[in-house]
Amino acid sequence: MLKASDIMTKDVVMIGGLATVEEAVKLMRSKGIRSLIVKRRHDQDSYGIVTESDVVYKVTAYGTDPKAVRVYEIMTKPCVVINPDLGVEYVARLFANLGLHRAPVISGEVLGIISITDILKKGDFLEKPKALTLQEEIEKAIAEARKTCQDKGPNSPECAVAWEIVEELEAEAAHQQAKKITKTKFEEYCEEHPDAIEARMYDT
Repeated sequence: MLKASDIMTKDVVMIGGLATVEEAVKLMRSKGIRSLIVKRRHDQDSYGIVTESDVVYKVTAYGTDPKAVRVYEIMTKPCVVINPDLGVEYVARLFANLGLHRAPVISGEVLGIISITDILKKGDFLEKPKALTLQEEIEKAIAEARKTCQDKGPNSPECAVAWEIVEELEAEAAHQQAKKITKTKFEEYCEEHPDAIEARMYDT
């Protein structure tokens, strides 16, 4: 799975919160970008973000003089930050749930910025749709679980662990599709092998 760090834009442009909106707009225009990361004032402070939407919705829409408004007055702070190791699919889901278009990628310091454009242009969802990849993983895990249970016994700890892997994958797939699992593959297996339920009683 591609991670945020794989597709993020590394050339991040930052600005201070005391800068005027005019300065922010000029910087966006000169760099050909749609947002700026607002610098922290100290190590315990959070990062902020100011976007073209902030400028248009909060300044331009009211005919306010951009020279008279400071970045800190219209920015979002603290802003949502992305872990560089977060899978692109989960970045997309986070954006969808929060209505975001972009967010900084941070791990101690700003490493980059990721946007819906990055996801669209650099993501591998066309070649590797997550739903299909997950289904393949589930089918492979089921085959491995059945083999493990055949070799070690249906009520063995190894059998239980193998089916837990299947159930975790099933849960992820159900969450992705916003569906409820009516019957897990382990429950189906227990219908064939009733003594397999004893595998849930192993010591961890």
